[in-house]
Amino acid sequence: MTRNNDGLCFMSLSSGSCGNCYYLAAPEGALLIDAGVSLRRLKKCFAENSIELSSVLGVLVTHDHLDHIRHLGSFCKHLSLPVYTTPTIHGALARHTFTADWITPCRRDILPASSPSEIPQILEIGPFRIECFIVPHDATQTVGYHIRTRSHSFTIMTDIGRMTDEALCYASKSDTVVIESNYDMGMLMGGPYTYELKMRIVQGCGHLSNDECAEAVSRFCHEGLRNIFLCHLSENNNTRELAYSATSEALTESGIQGGTISLRCLPRQTPSTLFRL
Repeated sequence: MTRNNDGLCFMSLSSGSCGNCYYLAAPEGALLIDAGVSLRRLKKCFAENSIELSSVLGVLVTHDHLDHIRHLGSFCKHLSLPVYTTPTIHGALARHTFTADWITPCRRDILPASSPSEIPQILEIGPFRIECFIVPHDATQTVGYHIRTRSHSFTIMTDIGRMTDEALCYASKSDTVVIESNYDMGMLMGGPYTYELKMRIVQGCGHLSNDECAEAVSRFCHEGLRNIFLCHLSENNNTRELAYSATSEALTESGIQGGTISLRCLPRQTPSTLFRL
């Protein structure tokens, strides 16, 4: 596959409760973030985009919910890819039915900062310099990732119950941000979910709403920002139009968009375009 000499390529293979998996590539190698799609589907998507599977240097895991790790065991078994995440999440993966038999030989730890004042570990994988940061979500532990190359900085935060100062800090120094815009409050509250499930979603350790996402964007928006991808849109409680509109309005109100920031909603169950960042 031909890429810009110093550019990044990004693609979502799936983004939502049906499964999550993202591809980030530099000329020297690539990463997968989460493993919620099958190996067969991964290979098919790679073939359609002329991507060599051998270019993948490892898998970053955000948390241990099934839609993010359903096929991680298969990736470990058949590809022997290194799997990078925190010791806490690795402990959960070692006990999980879908990963317990295969995760140990592939285990690689990355340490998040234990406090805002602590300097986090920087993990180097090929051309990538990676930091992780803890975000609130009702998994064993959930992290976002800040990934840098020579000329790009990329932050992904999916399944985040509320925005944190640390997440905002990483986003504010990135040229590309992947951020959850999970639900529209009106659709959720007027929809068929039980009261308990609605409360789980909205009370700080569930998911980020369109309005919360838009507010976060207005706070981290800066002159160097070039791409925003809205991820993990709910099938039952959101639409692409509502999610896009909320963040688009926030960008307009920021006064710095000027056509320089590309805003896109990632599809839930199908691969996105292969974007050159």
